[in-house]
Amino acid sequence: MTKSETMAAGTRDMTGGLDPVDYAVITQGLIAAAREMGAKLIRSAYSTIVREASDASAALLDRNGNVIAQAELIPMQLGPMRATFQACADVVPVDDLQPGDFYINNDPFAGGQHLQDVFIYTPVFVDGHVVAFAGTVAHHLDLGGGNPGLNPDAADVHAEGLLFPPSRYNFERDWDGGPLERFVARNIRVPEQTIGDFNAQFAANAIGAHRVGEMCRKYGTDKVLASMDALMDYTERRFRAALRDVPDGVYYGEDAVDDDGLTDDHLVVKASVEVRGDTIAIDFEGTCEQVRRNLNCPLSSTISAALSAVKAVLTSADIPFNEGLKRPVTIKVPEGSILNPTYPAPVRARMEAAYRAFNAVMKALAQIVPDRVIAGGHDTTTVLAISHLSTAGYRVYLEVFGGGYGASPRTDGCDAVDSPLSNCSNTPVEATDMEFDHFRIVGYGLVPDSGGPGRRRGGLSFFRSYEILKDNVNFAIYADRFRIAPYGLEGGQEGTCGRCEILRDGKVLQVRSKDNVDLRRGDVVTLITSGGAGYGDPAEREAELIERDLREGYVTDLKQWQALGAQAAE
Repeated sequence: MTKSETMAAGTRDMTGGLDPVDYAVITQGLIAAAREMGAKLIRSAYSTIVREASDASAALLDRNGNVIAQAELIPMQLGPMRATFQACADVVPVDDLQPGDFYINNDPFAGGQHLQDVFIYTPVFVDGHVVAFAGTVAHHLDLGGGNPGLNPDAADVHAEGLLFPPSRYNFERDWDGGPLERFVARNIRVPEQTIGDFNAQFAANAIGAHRVGEMCRKYGTDKVLASMDALMDYTERRFRAALRDVPDGVYYGEDAVDDDGLTDDHLVVKASVEVRGDTIAIDFEGTCEQVRRNLNCPLSSTISAALSAVKAVLTSADIPFNEGLKRPVTIKVPEGSILNPTYPAPVRARMEAAYRAFNAVMKALAQIVPDRVIAGGHDTTTVLAISHLSTAGYRVYLEVFGGGYGASPRTDGCDAVDSPLSNCSNTPVEATDMEFDHFRIVGYGLVPDSGGPGRRRGGLSFFRSYEILKDNVNFAIYADRFRIAPYGLEGGQEGTCGRCEILRDGKVLQVRSKDNVDLRRGDVVTLITSGGAGYGDPAEREAELIERDLREGYVTDLKQWQALGAQAAE
């Protein structure tokens, strides 16, 4: 055999006997279809939280609910897609589905995350049989509950909005002007935006199902299904090979949520990471118990956070994220803990604890592969809602904010971006001006000196200021990193903490990180997010980088660097 023939034979072996060209074309087609779904979802949405911030995700699954390909949107939402799907399939088996049917689920105690992330799965029928599913999830602006936008005071999950238990409905019969759509619209505050976002999910699912059907008709269903299996096997094979390069051992990491909004006690999250050959086991034993406020993180979210840390640190960016990645991984989470709460715990702000799971795993991995990890960053979901009720109905503004990224061994942290699990975009000021008349944005910018010093500097945080234009406006927030600063690595210094304040009648009022406040006309609310921490000894930072930071205004205090030993800056 020639060298080229030998390589082709090896490729066929790794793709289950498929022709390597067919395999490449089909798998790339599946990935492209998932990305197209994501674009369709974002561009079709009505609310700013989906249309502008891109707080939504899309994926293609096989008929068993295994994620095959996904759009590069929100890592946290994509990790639990199989668990959310499986809960639906347990209620109505796949073989019982009919054309036009769809699964829906947002139950945090049946594979879901928090109520606002609603998962919808549309079956792909080819020759009368289900061969795959198109799935989407979107963060819905309002699903009822005890407070517009978000409810930091919720005592249980029922105070947070509508629960869709794992269910099967039919689009034409139940949704398109049908009883389910009317029921949802009647129980929410902003039906035009929320129903519009649901329809964007259906539209994205439809294009994904269409693309899979096209490939099945062109290449044959058997080849498409075989390619799905081979793609998962490819990811598993690459990940196991990466794990074999990591030293065996057990490593530990720990972090904490600031508080639960009721007391000042830190909420500790602990993780042990054990590497053995081509497997990895993560155990969150020792993590604090679930709490009365909405900081509890459902099991599927915890698993997603842990997987995201492992994928980011131990694998190459070109390894697809699909179900094959999960095969070498086992994750144990104690029931009744903040990372695996029991019903009916409130879960709306589950990302705060999820990020601490991410950080704890990252700290453990830093002991194994310190050259691949990043220092602590904003690493939290800071969400605020500014809502107003007038004779025309509710106007609800909701936004997810980022901050400073932690520095890596090679680069400074990114400035003013969303954190690793969220990946949301900012909502442009122009969009808020068009949509809302009860506030206006009067300040927006980077915060100098907020990135922790190090050989590589932490990313800068930012601030955003809102002038309230009407009385009787409700302001709600959940956030973190107000008390515990982002941690540095290998001698890097901490980033700055975040804060929120209200300027009223010349006085500054401090807002807690989990709070609910009534605002009046003339108030100015300012949110300042946390900055990223540094990596490495600040004394080792190159003089030209310090000079650039001073020139660009990222750093204003030269003495700070000199005090840390950065003599090259003199």
